[in-house]
Amino acid sequence: MSTYLTILGFNSAIPTINSSPTAQLLEIEERHFLIDCGEGTQVQLRKAKARFSKINHIFISHLHGDHCFGLPGLIASFRLLGRDIPLHVYGPKGIKKMMETIFQITETHRGFEVVYHELDKDYSEKIYEDNRVEVYTIPLDHRIYCNGYLFKEKPKDRHLNMKEIAKYSEIETCDYHNIKAGKDVVLSDGYVLKNEVLTLEPAAPVSYAFCSDTRYLESVLPIIKNVTVLYHESTFLHDLKEMADYTGHSTALEAATIAQKAEVGKLILGHFSNRYADLTVFTDEARNVFPNTFLPKALESVKI
Repeated sequence: MSTYLTILGFNSAIPTINSSPTAQLLEIEERHFLIDCGEGTQVQLRKAKARFSKINHIFISHLHGDHCFGLPGLIASFRLLGRDIPLHVYGPKGIKKMMETIFQITETHRGFEVVYHELDKDYSEKIYEDNRVEVYTIPLDHRIYCNGYLFKEKPKDRHLNMKEIAKYSEIETCDYHNIKAGKDVVLSDGYVLKNEVLTLEPAAPVSYAFCSDTRYLESVLPIIKNVTVLYHESTFLHDLKEMADYTGHSTALEAATIAQKAEVGKLILGHFSNRYADLTVFTDEARNVFPNTFLPKALESVKI
């Protein structure tokens, strides 16, 4: 089962005719996670032909408008579309007050439960887990409290080696679950069939790290070590490092350095300042340090 990332928006601050603020849709193990929700996110979701009803968990990195101003409208649309199951929203402390104030003043009636998971820790913590996926926070260094998010598949079951299993009539369909879970099979004569004979190695679990607005921060390295794909903001080129530090952002060179030191598989840059008309300057700078660096393409689904 493949994991796909659809980048709905990737520019910083102000929406433009051709680009939208930060928002991403991660499809992992049949879960649909929305990451950040800048202005116009629901329009981008429609363009991406995403099913709104599949989105049950939304992760907001911080409460700057270009990362959360699309959330009230999206939740209002959920109601109009007849949603009746809970929606879980993860974000900084204060997000519940912000959202509930908007709904109260505008007299927006939801018709379904919104469960807020407010975050205030300065260390990485597990905030979501089911039988297939785990999600951890990645504490960042921005002008206000901010987290990135790490999404990890749990180790998969081994694959059945049907060619080998077919040799033994005693092995029945009801045994398959235990075999996939790694158990040996004991035949009626006491002979033990080792699991590694009856199964094949599963696909390696994938992981995705989303590092939203942040200054260069090496404390993220042990959290994101060896992730399959890293998204890291790169608002400026390195000649504007002083401005990046002042505004709480990173340069393309710094994002690439994080990717190199964390030994990630692939780096996607984003959150570009509108001062840059040609975005290839970001990959030009980053690839000098980390060659496997790419620019995002709006609405393109990237396999992780």
